[in-house]
Amino acid sequence: MTQRAMEEEQQARIGNQKWTQYLAAFIATIGGFIAGTALGWTAPAGPMMKNNQYSFVISIESLAWIGACMPLGAMLGCPVTAGLVDKLGRKNMMIMLCIPTLVGWAMMIWAESVAWICAGRLLTGFASGSLSVIVPLYTSEIAEKEIRGTLGTYFQLQVTGGILFTYVIGSYFDIFGLTIICAIIPIAYVALMVLIPESPNFHLMKGNVEKARLSLRYFRGPYGTVDQELSIMQDSLAKTERERVPLMEAFQTTSAKRGLFIGLGVMLLQQFSGCNAVIFYATFIFKEAGSAMEPNTSTIIVGIMSVIATYVSTLIVDRLGRKILLLSSIIIMAICTLLIGAFFYMKANEYDVSSIGFIPLTSMCVFIILFSLGFGPIPWMLIGEIFPAQIKGTACSVACMANWFFAFIVTKFFSSLVSAIHIYNTFWLFTLFSILGTFFVICIVPETKGKTMDEIQEMLGAGSDLTPPTHANASIDTKGKF
Repeated sequence: MTQRAMEEEQQARIGNQKWTQYLAAFIATIGGFIAGTALGWTAPAGPMMKNNQYSFVISIESLAWIGACMPLGAMLGCPVTAGLVDKLGRKNMMIMLCIPTLVGWAMMIWAESVAWICAGRLLTGFASGSLSVIVPLYTSEIAEKEIRGTLGTYFQLQVTGGILFTYVIGSYFDIFGLTIICAIIPIAYVALMVLIPESPNFHLMKGNVEKARLSLRYFRGPYGTVDQELSIMQDSLAKTERERVPLMEAFQTTSAKRGLFIGLGVMLLQQFSGCNAVIFYATFIFKEAGSAMEPNTSTIIVGIMSVIATYVSTLIVDRLGRKILLLSSIIIMAICTLLIGAFFYMKANEYDVSSIGFIPLTSMCVFIILFSLGFGPIPWMLIGEIFPAQIKGTACSVACMANWFFAFIVTKFFSSLVSAIHIYNTFWLFTLFSILGTFFVICIVPETKGKTMDEIQEMLGAGSDLTPPTHANASIDTKGKF
């Protein structure tokens, strides 16, 4: 009984010491909330701009570009971040990115032309794209392997929270009130970021072992095995340094190529599975299904479902695993887009659909829930796990840049695609991508639940094509500086 009590006390101590990791991840991923407000702003702001709440006229084509400028700016932010994140640090970069965010919101508040709004959207997009690289990287580096998946899903949870926030605020305020409130959030973010430490990995990369120890002590608490974990981290970084090769050569390794293929694949599937189409057409689908709800109400309901489902994902991702959630998500999403396409096909061909009006509405709700459980949050978490340390910053930025590029394509050209091939064929095209995604997940995506970073790299083939260095200057002093 005494031994059992001691074991229970030890487990309680281990559980209690994780709260700092949850807190730091929550604060850092407010960057995702900021990105969510930038993404969601056009949904309530679009009708306001049509109603001439600005002092100048905004055409339909201009609205399309205003929406597309955000992911376009995010694409530009990703490569810039890749070059700076290992020089300036994760925490410092997250704080500094609030500057272009604030400037962007200010340009949109006091805009004198469409060009001003587009420039503001580019800046807020630039910051959002950069945060989508840094935040998952930071959370993966501070987390213990048992909760790394949970913390990794916080970013997408915050993104969906930011989108819902704009939906709610946009239903009560005009475009200027909405934009001003969105601009306040980065200021609060800076104040909160001061409270948490830099990633211990970054301190070790800079050779400051004592700062790394203090940072790790904060995240692991008084009962954490800090020195033991610090030694493992140093050995891992030492191995990385011994095997360091030029960047382009590093991308030729088996683990790097497999990691990049997986990262780009899940990002493509996230965007081309139809998530944005379902969200864009949410109000239209509600209307076609015979719903009497106001457009703002239906949009808010969609946002609430997304946030709740993403939150559930944070609770189960480290229990069920990444792969099963991705697989369940993509299969059900394929069925949903197939049914939505079938409904619109029958409607376009003048079939009587009055008795099946519930199908598009139900399919849309199920789609959003399953997307938010799997293909919404997990790709962002996965890219923080699958890349070798040598190329992690660059590879994460490439994957994120690809994601924003795909988002730009969908945002800018979705309406044109609907006009060209009809809405039902468009949804069936999304079904095709989801079917291909099912095979991709089964055959290509590894299960990373409960694995250390080194174990994940071994799964991806690390070491199979590397030869040990023979030159003396490849060594590293793991007790001091690199």
